[in-house]
Amino acid sequence: MFDGSTPVTPSLASALNAFGFVGVWETNVASGRSVLDAGASSVMAGDASLAGKPLTLDEALARIHPEDRDWVFAQIKRVRRTGGTFAAEFRILTQAGEIRWIRNRGHLVPTANGMHGHGAYVDITDTRPNFSVLSGPKLRMLPPSDPLEQAADQILAARLAIDRTGQTRLRTLVDTLLLEVGRALARRPDA
Repeated sequence: MFDGSTPVTPSLASALNAFGFVGVWETNVASGRSVLDAGASSVMAGDASLAGKPLTLDEALARIHPEDRDWVFAQIKRVRRTGGTFAAEFRILTQAGEIRWIRNRGHLVPTANGMHGHGAYVDITDTRPNFSVLSGPKLRMLPPSDPLEQAADQILAARLAIDRTGQTRLRTLVDTLLLEVGRALARRPDA
């Protein structure tokens, strides 16, 4: 495991970049502050100059998508109370208005000085399907001529919504439904 003591060679930097590595965070729950490295502060806070400075949750996650903010903050606040592993995938808005998907994974443990944790951010945008064609009113204007294709589009939209809840059981169920609809589409004579 990478513990920060290994020098970042060009090949390691290249591997981390290919993986989508954004940066790391540390948090001190008692102080209500988190410290981000340069990569994390640039992408998540929107300002690389904030690297190494204690930030509030609002400052550290300033770029989080407004539709994801409440549920992500609720999950973070829960793990700050209970400790344990934190994992979430959510959207951010870049300064240019581009939507990127981020995976945040970390662990918080109680110490003699209160709850402390650390974790990392990874940009997973290239691993996610682009469902932007399903957003907003377009979803309601699907042609009713092919009910299976319409169902597949609706299930994909539901999957995006369920992803934001962090409910793994619901995600499994919607994935199973999507798989079955996909199989039905593949079995059609015109496929």
